[in-house]
Amino acid sequence: MYIDKKEPAWRNFQSGYLINKRKSRWVSKTAKILVGLAILLLLIAGICFYGSDGPIKNELTASIPETPEPQTRLSKNQLSHMIGTTNFIQTDKNTLFVDAPETRYKITTSIDVDLQEYLLSVLDRLKTLTRGKPQRIAFVVMEANTGKIIAMTGFDLENPDANPCIESNYPAASIFKIITASAAIETLGYTPQTPLFFNGNKYTLYKRQLKGKKNKYSYKISFSSAFAQSVNPIFGKIGKNSLGKEKLESYADAFGFNQVVNSEITFVSGAFKTNSKDYHLAELGCGFNHETTISPVFGAMLTSAIINAGNIMLPSIVEHVTDASGAVIYANKETAYKNAIRPETAATMMQLMEKTISKGTARKSFRGFSKDAVLSKLLIGGKTGSLYNRAHTVKYDWFTGFGAEKKGPKKIALSVVVGHRKYIGTRAGTYAKNILKKYFKKTAVTAQL
Repeated sequence: MYIDKKEPAWRNFQSGYLINKRKSRWVSKTAKILVGLAILLLLIAGICFYGSDGPIKNELTASIPETPEPQTRLSKNQLSHMIGTTNFIQTDKNTLFVDAPETRYKITTSIDVDLQEYLLSVLDRLKTLTRGKPQRIAFVVMEANTGKIIAMTGFDLENPDANPCIESNYPAASIFKIITASAAIETLGYTPQTPLFFNGNKYTLYKRQLKGKKNKYSYKISFSSAFAQSVNPIFGKIGKNSLGKEKLESYADAFGFNQVVNSEITFVSGAFKTNSKDYHLAELGCGFNHETTISPVFGAMLTSAIINAGNIMLPSIVEHVTDASGAVIYANKETAYKNAIRPETAATMMQLMEKTISKGTARKSFRGFSKDAVLSKLLIGGKTGSLYNRAHTVKYDWFTGFGAEKKGPKKIALSVVVGHRKYIGTRAGTYAKNILKKYFKKTAVTAQL
């Protein structure tokens, strides 16, 4: 419960809202009195007419509509001001109240209380550790087909007042391979079986590894395996030699990079910028750079496009707002944000991301998922990524992916980033597996009731 004294726009709206409400009540009362007088006059006139052998016209009075009470609406901009200081990442409830002069507002959110409580308990345990406590950590879970955020929490030891879920200064690392792979499928005609070649180590990116020709030392690998194993030289060559500057920029824009997302909680999606150096295009294509950044919410949006036939929905966290009288003055409307890729491209990307779980960089975190009572009933896909910060003091560890019922309508996109310090603790992929199991186990129990 709080009173926001920092936002003049909100105070102006509140003042106008109260005045308009008083006016509407006066207008309503006056209208009712006038309608009553009109009915009385018509009855008198009818009686007089009936007395002169004419029928009483009761249908005339029945046809007079009652004047509706005007209702003041809350705009998304005004809602943003209202919840601007709300600490969503610490709440374990899906309702909150905002007090203002002479009235109170009830805000109902899309937060899944059970899932949020589970994640808060995970954070509470992490904060007690002396070894393995992350510098930063963020969890975001949303419904892929609606954009509704059902869990959002985390912490930043360096900046305790920040919301790490909407900060956009995390290096994207190999998460950007989602964009590069999508572009390769649509513009180069790549399929999961397309044969590719690379030299040297999978996870390095030297200039000598970017040559187009293969030799007797080259390794052959399929496109799907290159994605699942996150092979940097392959995606570096795709970025530099095949896609180039314009196509990389085009697909980064299609997914929503370099944009302010005007949701109820405004945030920056992420940053993507090219330059004239060929080697930089290779760095961008595979994500091996510090300039490309994303926020955890945007990470979930990227994979929501894959499980949602190429469409990204605008994220939301507020379901509706009611005033003191119970009148709904704001209701969430599901809104399409981007059509990033074609449905058939999204279907191919699903195969690549599923292979990441079964045979790729996330296989250790998801070991045994195919035999698990909950996870075996899901389609699960994802992409991992890791990169140290410039100072080499924090290693960022990403998992962004999806889970969807094989025989049901529910599908979620999730994003987990862990900023490990000297000691590497629990991996992002392990947290993601536990989130999927927690959420869909509850869904299965609810369906049985």
